[in-house]
Amino acid sequence: MTTPAEAPFVSVEGITKAWNGQLGVRGISLEIPRGAFVALLGPSGCGKSTTLRLIAGLETPDRGTIRIDGRDVTAAPASSRGLSMVFQSYALFPHLDVAENVLFGLKVRRVPKAEQRVKLQQALEMTGLTGLERRKPGAISGGQRQRVALARAIVAGHPLCLMDEPLSNLDAKLRHSVRRDIKKLQRDLAITVIYVTHDQTEAMSMADMVVLMKDGEIEQAGRPVDLYEQPASTFVAGFVGSPPMALIDAHHLPEVARVAGTEPVFGIRPEHLWLAETGKGRIRGVITHCEYMGSETFLSFEAAGTHGLTVRLPGEVRKAVGEVAELSFDLSHLHMFDKSTGYRMASSRPKTAHPERSHQPYPTEEMT
Repeated sequence: MTTPAEAPFVSVEGITKAWNGQLGVRGISLEIPRGAFVALLGPSGCGKSTTLRLIAGLETPDRGTIRIDGRDVTAAPASSRGLSMVFQSYALFPHLDVAENVLFGLKVRRVPKAEQRVKLQQALEMTGLTGLERRKPGAISGGQRQRVALARAIVAGHPLCLMDEPLSNLDAKLRHSVRRDIKKLQRDLAITVIYVTHDQTEAMSMADMVVLMKDGEIEQAGRPVDLYEQPASTFVAGFVGSPPMALIDAHHLPEVARVAGTEPVFGIRPEHLWLAETGKGRIRGVITHCEYMGSETFLSFEAAGTHGLTVRLPGEVRKAVGEVAELSFDLSHLHMFDKSTGYRMASSRPKTAHPERSHQPYPTEEMT
């Protein structure tokens, strides 16, 4: 006897929203399992914040249905949806101290004081704010203010937490630290998190599921590894990955293009390229940028018929900007996209008779 799959905790079905003829989202459908960490990712204006606000009840869809834990909440007010929110701006009361900010929602709901004290202590310990209870928001750092907002969401005790770019006001070091805090809290509390971000590093490092949006629609949804290794389109290939996937016109590989049956554009990740000896490379170009990162070096190239061509090499690489160099790659690492639509072709990885190379920054000979 088979057990039916568990119903999604959050279900968005055919949601459309527009303002004065300006499209926000169009036909969005999404199923989120209970306890998942889901990142809504994409550039500004793609519809990710609109989607979050629709789930939160801060906006009402023109069409479609939203369900939370099996209940239709499409027309329900935000206060009855059983969720908490963490905003980019922290949304703290400057005249209240840390403890008062954390407990504000519980006081409004007239939760007994004894329960308030227990929940406050737990939240402060989980967010590393113990000892700061009596400080005002102006007397603590940006990272600590964001932790206050997280503590406030924790004491609410809701199984669903929505986060709208909560780290964008923090510097890079703090973002990395608070990112780990948020993920740990989500695991410890076993809550469902829907997290809006334009930063693909945040999405890839934190989320169980990434929903990449473009022009009000979902371009691809799946595990981070799926978007990285099997991008559904050239947009996904270019947005996910740092540096992003390079695109190469078919004329560099006419024999593979003929097999494809239509005119493709090829994609390849920076770690799958290497510097080749003169006359033995597949692509010849001019180095336009050299970026040494300590453990690795990124070399950017300008070459006819390519876009975003960057090679990732281990350690320090002594190459000068303006120098001509050749690059090569194994055909098995190519991705193929339809040039006219930008979408992934069914037979996306060309087969090669050559065995997989061991990783070497400078192979001494080209594939035969």
